[in-house]
Amino acid sequence: MDLCTSISAAACGRQPHAHIAAHRARQLHCDHASPLFRISPVTSRPLHLDVVIIGGGVAGLWLLNRLRQRGYSAVLLESGALGNGQSIHAQGIIHGGVKYGLDGSGSAAANALAAMPEVWRECLDGNGEVDLRACRMVSEYVLLCAPAQSAARLAGAFASSVLQSQVTRLTPQQYPPSLRRPTARGAVYRLEEPVLDPASLIAALASPHRDAIRAIDWARATLQRQDARASIELPGCSLRPRVLLLTAGVGNESLINTLGGQVPAMRRRPLQQVMLCHPGLTPLFAHFLGSAAAPRLSITSHLRQDGALVWYLGGELANSGVGCEPAALISHAQAELRALLPSLDLRDAEWSTFNVERAEAEPRRLGRPNGAYLGAVGSVDNALAAWPVKLALCPELGHKVEKALIERGVLPHHPQDLSALPLAPAPALARPCWDDPRSWAG
Repeated sequence: MDLCTSISAAACGRQPHAHIAAHRARQLHCDHASPLFRISPVTSRPLHLDVVIIGGGVAGLWLLNRLRQRGYSAVLLESGALGNGQSIHAQGIIHGGVKYGLDGSGSAAANALAAMPEVWRECLDGNGEVDLRACRMVSEYVLLCAPAQSAARLAGAFASSVLQSQVTRLTPQQYPPSLRRPTARGAVYRLEEPVLDPASLIAALASPHRDAIRAIDWARATLQRQDARASIELPGCSLRPRVLLLTAGVGNESLINTLGGQVPAMRRRPLQQVMLCHPGLTPLFAHFLGSAAAPRLSITSHLRQDGALVWYLGGELANSGVGCEPAALISHAQAELRALLPSLDLRDAEWSTFNVERAEAEPRRLGRPNGAYLGAVGSVDNALAAWPVKLALCPELGHKVEKALIERGVLPHHPQDLSALPLAPAPALARPCWDDPRSWAG
């Protein structure tokens, strides 16, 4: 797919019985209010399910697809819009581990990611473990732009058996328009890492299972722990899952605390991304390396609802921009683009920044988790907390969840008929920050 044509224009008063009164259920309304300690009212009918998922981002939606395909009775609960938070604000790159293996060591993270682009391509073609034919791929690949002094280091890294099949060095004639300039030095590589439109990915995952996706109002519902089992009290209905899966990203921390747990521990990894809109922009999907292995700047391109092209800027720019005043970060982004793309005319461009809160399990050792994380919530017998770490690793998370269910002896048991669930409006789909007029205000 040519870069210039890779973006299509179509662009979640009765007293308890005496035998229960001795068991005080700790419960917290998950709007981050203070914990409430009170006896759980037994006024609602129980609904037994194989799995309940809390959190309607890509990870939760992926798991819902996988488990229902396997015959599990599963329902997903989301208190906001589907994908709101980390998922909708992702750049959409299905990493193959190349940028994590640039030191030539063939890191565990690179190994975990190496197979993911092909797994996702099979899904996009309708031949994979999840049907993503309705998802829009905005680019078939990402470019890696390296300064001349990095050539030797990259040559060694790309000789790795994990990476060599994913990398092709381009000739200057193959460069996209924004990278063509007479004084260009260094090297440009094509990485076989597809880029997906996050909004269409969320819609593609949600569409086949809308009957199993429910909005939840935590002002009227509670997450409870009783007899070392987690359950969810809804108006008129008590959800009793054999396994409760927490896939709420940053929200997992509050949910784990609600259940009285301290593990798994979570850490936040915030970003402040920069958005740029200008009529002269052309589609670009690229990592720009600096002196370190991590990308100095990562650019993906997305169409706004009005048809305008937006560059979404991440990489070290977004990491180092946390806590910066937006004007200062925009000024830094402008300087970076002038240094990396000196022929780019950005006069009269629209600029904006957007804060993204990412979350992952706290690793036991320094550094990042090497793969998707799944761990037991220590305070109850039937809850697991999950963080995929990277969008690309959602399939790996799915495999880990299926393995964990089998190891716990949880096979499909309850019927998939969800007609007994209380009626609730389906959660809306989140919209990306570049489509929110408030992002560009001022």
